[in-house]
Amino acid sequence: MEVKILDLSRQYALIQDRVEQAVCEQMRSGMYIGGKAVADFEKKFAEYIGVRHAISVNSGTDALVIALKSLGIKAGDEVITTPFTFFATAETIAMTGAVPVFVDVEEDTYNIDPDKIEEKITGKTRAILPVHIFGQPADMHRIMEIADKYGLAVIEDACQAVGAEIEDKKAGSFGHAGCFSFFPTKNLGAFGDGGMITTNDDSLATICRAFKEHGMAQNGAKARYILEGVEDDLAGTVSPDALYNPYKYYNYLIAYNSRLDAIQARVLDIKLDFLDQFNGRRAAIADFYRKELDGCEGVILPHVKEGFKTVWHQYAFRCEKKDEMGNFLASRGVGSAAFYPVPLHLQKAFSYLGYQEGDLPVSEKLTRQTVCLPIFPELKDEELQYVVAGIKEFFQN
Repeated sequence: MEVKILDLSRQYALIQDRVEQAVCEQMRSGMYIGGKAVADFEKKFAEYIGVRHAISVNSGTDALVIALKSLGIKAGDEVITTPFTFFATAETIAMTGAVPVFVDVEEDTYNIDPDKIEEKITGKTRAILPVHIFGQPADMHRIMEIADKYGLAVIEDACQAVGAEIEDKKAGSFGHAGCFSFFPTKNLGAFGDGGMITTNDDSLATICRAFKEHGMAQNGAKARYILEGVEDDLAGTVSPDALYNPYKYYNYLIAYNSRLDAIQARVLDIKLDFLDQFNGRRAAIADFYRKELDGCEGVILPHVKEGFKTVWHQYAFRCEKKDEMGNFLASRGVGSAAFYPVPLHLQKAFSYLGYQEGDLPVSEKLTRQTVCLPIFPELKDEELQYVVAGIKEFFQN
């Protein structure tokens, strides 16, 4: 039997009729960038997360960069984050000219350890960027307390955690900004790239909208006024919804071109209707793994904190023989993944920061031990049984 780590074609089959109708409608409309489809999806996503604003962008990476820039992070600033995550988290900090400051993680949840944050705060620290790794929220109550104490901004990297909650409050609604990815492999995945920034701050939303689109037009003028106190006498003279808006040729900030296209917005709008259902199936698969592997010698299962709801973007357990386990499963036709093989503080791209092996021991241990199993919603029960049988056979041998 072959069990893939992910098979997106199965999910497509479930929504094919609705998606193909919506995409064809959008293509016939002649509106491919912006417009009603994007605005409708932003509104729907904001309501789902429980925030005032959702600003669509081209990717999760762009969401992080634009959120950081919009919050005033600049060269020489320090931003505290985790080394046990995808490269983009710290890459985007460096792209602003700021310095990523890595804090080790909790061994049981894999998330940034709040107890270790304060010791890394200096006079240059401007923000904390926690990651809700593998779909489980970081301890946002503790992190927000620390941020409030020191006057720091908080940007949630919720790229793997759409729908995750702490006590019924969604990830992406705790910090000053939340960032999401719609890369096809995510729980809410587009048929291409895409991302979103969420916030309850009206001014921050305006600045983000300006930064995502060349710092131009009405949003650019408003953002410049917020940031610099300079008011433009042309502001609001032309409707932003006009078929031809000459005001778009007035630019106020050095910014980016990062827009979610209308076809992706239509796809995501449909898939959002199914998100809770899909996440529920992921939770059922995770529960199956837990029951079947609990007590299996050699396996350390992931831990979910009380009051925290993970969406199981990945099911990552720990195993001393990580590589051997992956190779054995592959020999049986079972896909697995090694997230992440190298912690960010030891990536060659960050060698200039001067970290050495042993500086962040928990993260380093996790990169040597974590194995991710198939957990996409369309997995069949017999496939799950086959995966578990392979793991048990490996340890029995």
